[in-house]
Parts: sequence; C-alpha cells; structure tokens
Amino acid sequence: MSYETLAGRTAVITGAASGMGAATALLLADRGARVALLARRADRLEEVAAAVTAKGGEALVVAADVTDQASVDAAAERVHTAYGEVDLVVNAAGVMLPNPVDEGRTDEWQRMLDTNVAGALRIIRAFTPDLVAAAAEGRTADLVNISSIGAHIAFPDYAVYGATKAALSHLSASLRAEFGPRDVRVTNIEPGLTDTELGSHIDNAELSGRLDGMFDALGSLSGEDIADLVAYTTSRPRHVNLRQLIVLPTRQV
Repeated sequence: MSYETLAGRTAVITGAASGMGAATALLLADRGARVALLARRADRLEEVAAAVTAKGGEALVVAADVTDQASVDAAAERVHTAYGEVDLVVNAAGVMLPNPVDEGRTDEWQRMLDTNVAGALRIIRAFTPDLVAAAAEGRTADLVNISSIGAHIAFPDYAVYGATKAALSHLSASLRAEFGPRDVRVTNIEPGLTDTELGSHIDNAELSGRLDGMFDALGSLSGEDIADLVAYTTSRPRHVNLRQLIVLPTRQV
C-alpha cells in the first residue's frame, strides 16, 4: 500500500535497532516520514539509518536507553534540536525474558518492567507535549504502543512478561481517554508469534525449545508485517483511531 499521508511527518521509533522497530522505521521513511531512531546499539542504528538514506529518506540516529531517564531526556533534546516537534511516536522497545516465577529471577522482572512499562512511559512523557501541540494545530498526531497477545492469553512461565504487556495495553486504553478528547490518537498493537530477536534473549533451554516448536508448528509474523500495520494505522484520516489491533499468524489461535 502507498500510505501517502505519511509524507512530511516526523516519527520517533524506539527499539529501532532491529525487529519491529527497525522495520517500522524503514517503512515510515520509505513513505516520506522523517524518522528518529532510538535504541541502545548505535552501530545497529547506523545500519538502519544507512538503509533509509540509501533510498532517499531522512533518519536521525539517537543512542538511548529507555530504562534511564537521563538518557531519554537527552534523546528527546537531540530529536527536538534536529527535527523540532514530532507527531508520531512508536514504542517498539521491549524485552521478553520468560522463566517460572518460583525461580525468583528478580533481575529479569526488573528489566522487563523497566523496559516494557516504565520505558514506554518515559518516552510518552518526553513526547506527549509534541503530540498534543501537533493535534491542536490541526495535524495528525499518533502514539502507537507495541504490546503482545500475551497481554490477554496466559502462557506458562511467561507470567511477568505477560503482566508487563497487560499493563501496556491497559495504559494505552487509559491514554485514549486522556488524549482522545485532544485529538491525539492512541493505538495498541498486540502481535502474536513474531520472528524477532526477542526469542534469542531467553536463557532457559527448555523454554527456548518450546518457543521454537511453536514457530515450527504455527509459523510466524515478521517485523515487516507489524510495520505495515503501524503504517496503515497512522495513515488513516485524523478522525479515525484504530484503537486496538490483535494480529496473529493464521495458524495461531
């Protein structure tokens, strides 16, 4: 699809070094948006930016850690200095670290909470004034949060991950109540099995094998599939808000 209405917009994408975030940045840029790429791995961001500029797009590399408030503040300042006001924010940064709760992996719990919930909030805090101002000027303004089907369906040993995604889904619903009356759209996207780096972070061989088996049996979505959904959602007329989108491989129920 063409998504012409994305041309001229200014987007911030977290988790832009790989997976859904990188694919979203590439597609939005290809459709004419300026993209600020946020993630911890500057070298990977440079690769994404090079792919954008090779096709004539405009990208800004901003190394940032969403779990650190000072890092997010510095990133927002850099984005504003380079691009001014943004009108599209995609929270795609996330980590998935499953293990049985009775193993007590508090290090993993904290990392998921800091990234999946507090990290999204830090980005929202940094760029909400931009979105509200853009909408007040009559322009389209979008906040897109990438949650997970795990927000609704319980998977054994994914309790904390699912809880963080449920929190993000509920946060999105609450933000619609706050921002909708000010013409800022809030969309919550909940993918099922998606082929990204998330699975490679699992340090439990049994759970890693179980996930691989699900991919073999059910197939998977790609980062590009999610990017296509983000682009479709944010290119609708400004009075249309696709509030919650659940997307699964056809074989996943």
